[in-house]
Amino acid sequence: MAQFVVRNLEDDVRDKLRELARSQGRSMEETIRDILRNAVLQRKEPQKGLGTRLAKRFAKHGLTDPLPELPRQSFEPIGFDQ
Repeated sequence: MAQFVVRNLEDDVRDKLRELARSQGRSMEETIRDILRNAVLQRKEPQKGLGTRLAKRFAKHGLTDPLPELPRQSFEPIGFDQ
């Protein structure tokens, strides 16, 4: 297994890592391993754009045609003076 030394880590970051570890009942080392593992394993491919993700989510509902763009509407801001 590999080992890393992290230099010049801000004290407040170290303190927050320590608090997180304590709140989870784990060591700082175990908490940091978990953070690094999750950061690497969750990003197997670049995140798709919002439109692509929405199209995928609604594809099972038969939404295949592009949605028309809504016309811009002007509005007056609400006044708080009475």
